[in-house]
Amino acid sequence: MSRNSVPDFAELLRGAQHSAVHLEMRDLYAVGDEAGLIERFARTGEIVLDPTASFWPGWLATVQDALARGVVMRRARIVSEPVTDYIRWEHAVTALNLGAGEQVRWLPRRRASDIALPGNDFWLIDDRLTMFHFFTGDGDWADPAFEITGDPAAVRLCATAFEAVWERGVPHEKYTV
Repeated sequence: MSRNSVPDFAELLRGAQHSAVHLEMRDLYAVGDEAGLIERFARTGEIVLDPTASFWPGWLATVQDALARGVVMRRARIVSEPVTDYIRWEHAVTALNLGAGEQVRWLPRRRASDIALPGNDFWLIDDRLTMFHFFTGDGDWADPAFEITGDPAAVRLCATAFEAVWERGVPHEKYTV
């Protein structure tokens, strides 16, 4: 499927009826829409929790729309410890995700060794569609940046992996960085 023929994530989420789960497995992301915030945090330690700043307004509105329709949104992150500065920043700004209604858990990588994981981060919508995200080695979006599949084996792998990570994961409010 070419990138031009697949929906963007907001469109994909608008089609969700009951669940949207996201598994993140990288210790560093360097995507353009976060770059300024990350640089500021690295320089000053300052966390910007303004829901009207940067990319947050669009994201938070998308989440709130899905939740209003009854979609449950869960996000799990597998992280190396000690955590990177990026993960420290991500942990701090997760307050915005939680405020919008997402549920978030963290799993130390050492506790994920026996979980069969896909090779890429993903969103799984209604246990029927998987959107894999592709990144370069330094954490920026690759080209193409994503692929959507309804392949039953890929969907099953992602659903099983996510649930295993979620089961072992530490709720955000109990995980310290």
